Amino acid sequence: MTDRTHKSGAPWRNFHGRIHGKTLNRRQQDMLETDLGHFSPGPVSWEENPDRTPLDLAGLFPGKDEIWLEIGFGGGEHMVAMAARYPGIGLIGAEPYVNGVAQLLGKIREAEVQNLAIHAGDVRDLFDVIPDGSIAKAFLNYPDPWPKARHHKRRFVTPQYLEPLMRVLAPGAEFRVATDIEDYVRQTIEEVPAAGFARVDHPMDEAWSDWPSTRYEQKALREGRPPHYLTWQKPVD
Repeated sequence: MTDRTHKSGAPWRNFHGRIHGKTLNRRQQDMLETDLGHFSPGPVSWEENPDRTPLDLAGLFPGKDEIWLEIGFGGGEHMVAMAARYPGIGLIGAEPYVNGVAQLLGKIREAEVQNLAIHAGDVRDLFDVIPDGSIAKAFLNYPDPWPKARHHKRRFVTPQYLEPLMRVLAPGAEFRVATDIEDYVRQTIEEVPAAGFARVDHPMDEAWSDWPSTRYEQKALREGRPPHYLTWQKPVD
């Protein structure tokens, strides 16, 4: 991390992932133009919210029992499945990859779920404006593995991400990590407790009871990489 800032006042955060993939089709472009704004969590960007005023999550999800967060939702299948399974919760997803956002919007139309909000950008900007202690559960499913050793500092399971995640989680909140990369498991087990999380006693080779298998997981299984499911909790005290 560095103390450099942009002219807008935003901190200088290097972003290394993909933002664009193959050209979107007309339907996907239309959904981005017409649907995405409907699922906005509120002013997240520094241009919209230079004072970093916290989001009004109660107003965003009126009457919902809990607010959950999915970090890097990929194509959105897990996010839509959880929103449909748990209509009493509000679920915010962050994903900078435009093609993934378009895929999620298509799945939302098909499933007709509405208890979702989408930040099409860096989750660190979203962390800035999520109120402290407001998230009851967080998901990190098949994150970018950054396999080269010199790139391990780019992984989510590092202090630059884990510290703000810890801040926005409520006491007792659950943090789930699913990955097929052995070295990602190693780094998760090393770094997540160092950020203050406690390990939950759950077999790493056993999926959660409400886990909807994703396309990333199916690809891993086809290629002979077994999934790992790690569960953590923010301490209550």
